[in-house]
Amino acid sequence: MTRRSLDFKGPASKKGSRLAGALQHPVRTVPLAFLAVILVGAALLMLPFSRTAGDTEFLMPALFTAVSAVCVTGLITVDTATFWTPFGHVVILALIQVGGFGIMALATLLALLVRKSIGLRGQLVAQSETHTLNFGDVKAVLFRVFKIMATIELATAAVLSVRFWLVYESNPGTALWHGFFHAISAFNNAGFALYSDNLMGFADDPWIIVPICVAVVAGGLGFPVIIQLLGGRLKLKDWNIHLRLTVYGTVMLLAVGFAFFAAIEWNRVETLGPLSTGGKILGALGGTVFPRTAGFNSIDYGVASEDTLMVTNVLMFIGGGSAGTAGGIKITTFLVLAFAIWNEIRGREQVTIAHRSISPSVQRQALTVALLGVAAVMTGTLLLLMTTDYSLDKVLFEAISAFATVGVSTGITYHLPASAEWVLMALMFTGRLGTITVASAIALSSRPRLHRLPEERPIIG
Repeated sequence: MTRRSLDFKGPASKKGSRLAGALQHPVRTVPLAFLAVILVGAALLMLPFSRTAGDTEFLMPALFTAVSAVCVTGLITVDTATFWTPFGHVVILALIQVGGFGIMALATLLALLVRKSIGLRGQLVAQSETHTLNFGDVKAVLFRVFKIMATIELATAAVLSVRFWLVYESNPGTALWHGFFHAISAFNNAGFALYSDNLMGFADDPWIIVPICVAVVAGGLGFPVIIQLLGGRLKLKDWNIHLRLTVYGTVMLLAVGFAFFAAIEWNRVETLGPLSTGGKILGALGGTVFPRTAGFNSIDYGVASEDTLMVTNVLMFIGGGSAGTAGGIKITTFLVLAFAIWNEIRGREQVTIAHRSISPSVQRQALTVALLGVAAVMTGTLLLLMTTDYSLDKVLFEAISAFATVGVSTGITYHLPASAEWVLMALMFTGRLGTITVASAIALSSRPRLHRLPEERPIIG
C-alpha cells in the first residue's frame, strides 16, 4: 500500500505536471517573460513621479509605452519628451535595453535549445535565426552579445553626446544623457526620442543622423552577422548563405529605398524640398534607414506622398536581419521566397543560392512566417478600420509599422481610441515575438514520418 500510494498520481497531479511542462516549454516561456517585463514596466510608468502632470489618463499611456519599449517599436500615444519625467525616461530606456538584449539573447537561447532537442533536420529552423553561431558555451555566447551591444552603444553615445553638447545643449549632463538615450534607442531599433519632433529637428545634421543610422543598421543586421564580421570574416569566399543574404539584402533594400525616397520627395515642399542638397541626401538616408527597422522620424510622414508610404510599407514589412533587434518578416525570409519563386519560374526543382541548395523545410518555414505576417497585418488593418475613421492608407501604414516593430506613424497614433490601441499592442507583441516563437514551434513540434502518403496534384493558378 505504501509503495502504491507513493507511486500513485491522481488527475490533479497529472494536470499540474502537464501545466508545469507547458510553462517550461521555450516557445511559451519567451512570451510570458516578455509579458512580465511589460507589466513591470507599465507599473513603474504608472507611478506619480513617472509623469510630469497628474493626468488621470495614465493607465493606457503607461501600458502602451511599456509594450512599445519592450517590443522596441517606438509607437507612442503621448509625447515622450513632455509627458514623462526623467525617471519615466530612465524606465523607458531600461525597457528598451532589456527588450533589445532579451530578444537577441532569447533568440540565441531558443536556437541552442532547439539544436539540442532535435536532430540535424530540425536544426534548419534554428539556423535561420542564428545560422552562423558557434553553439558552444551559452554564457560565452550571451556575454559576447552583450559586449557587442555595449561597444556599439557607447561609441554612438560618445559621438552624439559631443554633438549635443557643442551645438544643441549647453548643459553637458543633459547632452550626455541625450546621447546615451538616443544611442541605446538606435541600436535596439526602438525609435524613442527625447524631442517632441523626434529627429526632424536634426534632419540636415550629419553628426546626428549618420551615427544613428549606423547604429540602427548594425542592430538590424543581427547578432550572427555582426559576430562574423567582427571576427574577421571579411572575404566573400568565407561568407555562408545567411551572411550573404543578410548583407546583400540590406545593401539592396537600402539602395532601392534611397532611390525611391529621393526621387519621390526630393522637390516636395512638405518634406525634402526646403533642405539643401546635403540635407536632402541626409533626409533621404534617414527616410530609408529608419522605416526599415528603427522608427525614428527625420521627416513628417503625415505629409509624405502616398507613393512614399507604399514604398515604406514594403520596407517595413520585410524588416532587417534575423536574431537582431529589427522587426518584419526578416531579409532572409524575403530572399528565400524570392529565390524559390525565381527557381520555380525557371522550372528548377531545387532552390539554389550561391551554389547551395535550400532545404524544402526552410522554404516552408519562410512561407509560413511570411503568410502569418500577412494574416496579422490584414487582421490588424481590418480591426483598425472598424474602430477608427481613418483612411485605408493611414491605417495600413500604422498596422505594418506596429507588426514590423518599426514605430513610424503618419500621426494618427495620438488620436486612436483605446480599442485601436489594444490592436496595435497586440500587433507589436505578435510581430516582435512571432517569427522567433513560430519558427521554434515548428522545429520542436516536428516528428519524423515513417511512411509516405499517396501524392496528389491539385490544380494551382
